[in-house]
Amino acid sequence: MGSYLYFCGMSEEKKQEEFPVIDSLWNYSDPKETAEKFRALIPAVKEANDSPYLGELLGQLARTQSLQMNFVEAHVILDMAERVIAESAKPEEMTRAKVRYHLERGRTYNSSNEKLEAMAQFKFAYEIAEKDGLDSYAIDALHMLAIAEEGDAQMEWHLKALAMAENSKDEKARKWLGPLYNNIGWTYHDIGQYDEAMEVFQKSLAWRQEQKDAKGTFIAHWTIGHNYRSLNDIDKALEIQMQLLSEINEGEADPDGHVYEEIGECLLIKEQTDEAKPYFQQAYDLLSQDKWIETNEQGRLERLKSLAK
Repeated sequence: MGSYLYFCGMSEEKKQEEFPVIDSLWNYSDPKETAEKFRALIPAVKEANDSPYLGELLGQLARTQSLQMNFVEAHVILDMAERVIAESAKPEEMTRAKVRYHLERGRTYNSSNEKLEAMAQFKFAYEIAEKDGLDSYAIDALHMLAIAEEGDAQMEWHLKALAMAENSKDEKARKWLGPLYNNIGWTYHDIGQYDEAMEVFQKSLAWRQEQKDAKGTFIAHWTIGHNYRSLNDIDKALEIQMQLLSEINEGEADPDGHVYEEIGECLLIKEQTDEAKPYFQQAYDLLSQDKWIETNEQGRLERLKSLAK
């Protein structure tokens, strides 16, 4: 690793400084750019001897690597975060950094399909966060447990997270409601309970609209459209996706391979094969650039490529 990650030798006498809120620096659409922001902060944070901030910062830097599927690099950085936390002279100030460390260690394991290791880390994160009243991070851990889990236990984690979000007085914790509605909806969808999924997806849409979250609202509409296709209401599904396409064409939203894919699938079901081909091509062109899809869903990409011909 480069010298920017070397954290030892911080001056005990250096006065702590004010640093930006770490989460405000995140651009989840561009983890590489976000990593550069985090790395640029490290020298000043070391000089300020701000171990709690450094522990969190390294954890989030690791997440930028995990999102780029650089799992070995992510674990190396997490090892450094772990040492910062363990060697702090004031362990009582390291609780949040410790929770976030376990979350990111777990996410890295989960993204590399090491589910048992991931779940152990998420449980550590939940127990620490719940004990110290860090509701938002406790909910994050529960929602990740639901993602890593399989079967009936998945819904149990979802519902536990939802109850915590609904009852929390922490505004940051309540902001988990939208993602939780979405995830619970997909869990219902994946087991074929499409009516139950639709009910929860509609709650997700309403929440996104209430928050004036344009991107989240776009995705929620797409999700509802996809669920209509699963319900075999193809006309309604296509109507929703074409409305999203109109937003893209008018510059109100970015081009989206998932939208093109859904339109193609709907047209294919309607036996409009020739009309579907350009949408499958656009879907392939965009989705094949997604590193996660390229690694984990080669069959999907091959299908899109085939249907575009």
